Amino acid sequence: MDVTTRMMKKDTGDAEKSAQSAELGKFAGPQAAVDAAALQPWLGERSLESWLQQFDDEGYVIFPRVLPEKEVARVRAALEPHMTKQGRNNFEGFKSNRVYALLAKAPEVFSDMAAHPLPLFFAERDVGRSCLLSALLAINSQPGETVQPWHHDDSHIQVKLPRASFGVSAFWAIDAMTDTNGATEVLPGSHLWGEAERPSFVKSDLLFKAGADNAELDPQPRADVVKAVMPAGSVMLAKGTLWHRGGANRSDKARLIVTPQYCPGWARQLENHMLTTPRAACARVSRRTRELMGYSIHGGFMGYADGVHPERFLSA
Repeated sequence: MDVTTRMMKKDTGDAEKSAQSAELGKFAGPQAAVDAAALQPWLGERSLESWLQQFDDEGYVIFPRVLPEKEVARVRAALEPHMTKQGRNNFEGFKSNRVYALLAKAPEVFSDMAAHPLPLFFAERDVGRSCLLSALLAINSQPGETVQPWHHDDSHIQVKLPRASFGVSAFWAIDAMTDTNGATEVLPGSHLWGEAERPSFVKSDLLFKAGADNAELDPQPRADVVKAVMPAGSVMLAKGTLWHRGGANRSDKARLIVTPQYCPGWARQLENHMLTTPRAACARVSRRTRELMGYSIHGGFMGYADGVHPERFLSA
């Protein structure tokens, strides 16, 4: 192949890429990133910079009473009919209800939660404007539920620690999280740990098999635990590398949370929202939520559908 032929083929390839980019560009661009000014109602007397510094130093922050009581009640009512199945192992919780595919079950309710500006600002800052909704689920811990094993939420992206976080998780307290009802437990600063510092593991029969039903038993005790105690309507935001776990519910009442988790636009999501959410439900969520589900483009043209923007494909 002579130089002229090679140059012609290169030009043809460049033209095809340009044409594809132009076709993708015909669709309106992504919605603007969350404006920091939108966070002002929840900052209290602190600056945004101080919240971000705490997030970087400790790996998590807690914003109290973000959702009004009416919105908390709306979320609870949307979940109530679906809290019928218990966990399949001791990680999900044999005495917990887990509800998945929330955007299919109550699109408007959980669209508002997934695209809430507060967690979304932190997610866009840490993993990029093209971030995706990796998971969105509810966890209802019943009395007697045991403690989870220690874990971090971006561990499915198998890059050795220490490293930058590949995710941000939000923990919305629909019930108050207390010292006894299974409040999420965190290890402050653990988002900076390496492989040698990871919490020790124990026999799998205590973590993943039936029979580990003693809420007083802690197979992975630590002295540096902090319980994320907070009133209903509050939200904890955590980096994907922060070690944490669901606490044991030693109270006589259930503890309900909803947890949206965000990942980079190039990462495989934990939950396949595009498969579980029917087109009719997609039409009822916000455009930003559809972008988070995967109806979006990362890095120019990553994520296209039949050569066009997936939002256009969805409406075809």
